[in-house]
This record gives sequence, structure tokens and C-alpha cells, in this order.
Amino acid sequence: MVRDEDQDRLPTGARRRLSETPGERAAREEVASRTTVVLRPLAGPLGLGFLGLAAATFVVAGLQLGWVEPAEGKKVALCLLAFTVPLQFTAAVVGILARDGIAATGMGLLSGIWAAVGLVLFTSDPGSTSDALGLFLLVAAVAMWAPASAAAASKLVPALVLGTAGLRFLLTGIYELSADEGWEDAAGVVGLVLALLAAYAAYAAEYEDAFKHTVLPLGRRGKGALAVSGTYAQQVAELAKEPGVRQQL
Repeated sequence: MVRDEDQDRLPTGARRRLSETPGERAAREEVASRTTVVLRPLAGPLGLGFLGLAAATFVVAGLQLGWVEPAEGKKVALCLLAFTVPLQFTAAVVGILARDGIAATGMGLLSGIWAAVGLVLFTSDPGSTSDALGLFLLVAAVAMWAPASAAAASKLVPALVLGTAGLRFLLTGIYELSADEGWEDAAGVVGLVLALLAAYAAYAAEYEDAFKHTVLPLGRRGKGALAVSGTYAQQVAELAKEPGVRQQL
């Protein structure tokens, strides 16, 4: 028997269950036992998102390293806005639907960051720098390291790509604030490295989705390895705890 003063200290849900009649309790348990979660197969979004990243960082690196004339900055901006931003936005939406918070966050951030870079490039004078963009990119770098650090526990290659993207934004932000060409060159070189990493990750993810087994390693471990080698029961064991299924986010 629970005393009245003890009941007052219990959570609302617990107090409600204590006051239930046997019929109400049976009805609640029957509803819980009949709850069904429907999962829908989706195509993997990582290949799409990483190819968009490779294109964006490569053309911007070309601008930073002098391969592209400053006067063509608006054309670089259009490449970002017309190609990379919609690809990565699509990848973020599919990541949400696929219940992959890391992919959704990483691709969503990249989509927004490249959109901001593209718009500033398009509206700025050729070869100019922007303190506002510099401050934004410093924050963007820190933001990118959130999904990168989370991905390190399951997929090492995507974690490396997202982490390098953060470094790339950091160096570009410092250049925008300082107008020092040394920082611009450093950002361009890291941008080229990022393009190679992103292209590899895109091919690896695409081949894995197409052939249903690892062709190029993505560095899967933990839950990342379980996703491709574990049983279906193992993968949905904690489904009730995921956003959209549990009561609160």
C-alpha cells in the first residue's frame, strides 16, 4: 500500500497508474501491446551528400588557390547554390527519415553553410573578404565537429570527412577575418584534401548500398558495423527509444 504522502512525490504518470481500476489497466496494456511501428526502406543518402561536398569544396579551393579568377566568384557561388545545396538538403531529409541523426545533422549543416557561403560570394565584390562570413564560419566549424565526433563511434570515414570539413571552415573563417593570403592558401589545400576524402566516402557509401556489402571500407564499428552485419532484431532492439517513437524528443 502506498501512503498518500508518498503518492504526492511520485510522477504524474505513476500516480495515474496507481489509481487505475483493473479494467483501465487491462485496456492500457492491450493498447500498448498492439502499438506497431512501421519502417520504410530508403536509399542511402550519404553518397549524394558527399558528392555535393566534394564538388563544393573543390571549386571553392580553386578560387582560393588562384586556379579560378576572382571575377568568377559569382559563378562559383552559383555552382554551390544550384548543385551542392539541394543535394545536401535532400540527403539531410532522407537522413531524418532513415532515423540517422548523424547523417541528418551533418548534411543539414553542410547544406546551410554552403548556402550562406554561396550567397555571400554572389553578393560580394570579387576578391573581397567578409568579417560577417568569417565569424559565421568559425561557428560553422564548431557545429561540424558535433556530428563528426558522434560519427567517430560508428563510422570512421564519414567522421573524418565531417571533421575535415570543420577544419576547412575554420581556416576559411580565419582568412575572411584576417585577409591573410597564407590562411587562404591553407584553406584551399585542406579543401582539396576534403574533396578527395568526400569523393572516397561517396564511392564507398554508394557501392555499399548497391552491392549490400562492404566494397570500400567506411571504417564501420560498433553500431555502424551492426547496421550491415547484425540481425534485424539487433538493429531494431532500441527502436522504442528513438525520436518519433518515444514520447518526447
